[in-house]
Amino acid sequence: MRLLLDTHTFLWYYSGSPELSEYARECIDNPKNEFWVSIASIWGIAIKNSIGKLDLDKSFDDFCKDVVEKGFTFLPIDMAHIMKSAKLPFHNRDPFDRIIVAQAISENLDFVTRDGVMESYLENEVVKKIW
Repeated sequence: MRLLLDTHTFLWYYSGSPELSEYARECIDNPKNEFWVSIASIWGIAIKNSIGKLDLDKSFDDFCKDVVEKGFTFLPIDMAHIMKSAKLPFHNRDPFDRIIVAQAISENLDFVTRDGVMESYLENEVVKKIW
């Protein structure tokens, strides 16, 4: 499987949180599977951390260094993702959520999320929700 982690999924996986489903954790941990974290997730984490809506228990710089050292692979945002995002219906108006789901669809990556709203974007796509 080829997986894209939603922001909450990434944070829960990174922190070892029990909020992450066992199946999602198994899929991410499976060495036969590939997984990515969108650069939009890192950007969103930076914003939420800077305005006090997310506590990382360390500085954002240290968090980023740790994430890189742990070998997470980042998916950059490109024009195809932006163009797909612009064509999505407005089930969700959060630009970070919209670009991440557009990346999953554009790159044909299964989307690891607990967010039910995000699933509505995947109804007519080859991409499936993992949870």
